Amino acid sequence: MFAIIETGGKQYQVSEGRYVDIELLENDVESKIVFENVVMLVNGKKSKVGQPFVKNASVEGSIVKHDKTKKVLVYKQRAKKGYRRKQGHRQNFTRVMINKIRTTASKAKSDTQESSSEE
Repeated sequence: MFAIIETGGKQYQVSEGRYVDIELLENDVESKIVFENVVMLVNGKKSKVGQPFVKNASVEGSIVKHDKTKKVLVYKQRAKKGYRRKQGHRQNFTRVMINKIRTTASKAKSDTQESSSEE
């Protein structure tokens, strides 16, 4: 089973037990995070496509670390003019371990268990 989520203006394919590197988040390391913007869910031959998002679906994860990517070099040059500029850039990212992909059925099931335990 995998899901496609949207965060930071980009879409990522995620599956349980794997990690994904996304745009930098403000949350602390080891904190839990829930992604509500699930664009698509795929479970074998079954798939749900949202318009724009799948209702009652979410993806839960925990933040592993904040880091920077490898350096990208930007080099500019004008021929025969003596103009040369070299610049480097490292983009910040957050590594998130995906713990659980919740669908409508599993979310409703967990909600009913919580409400019955409160009584």
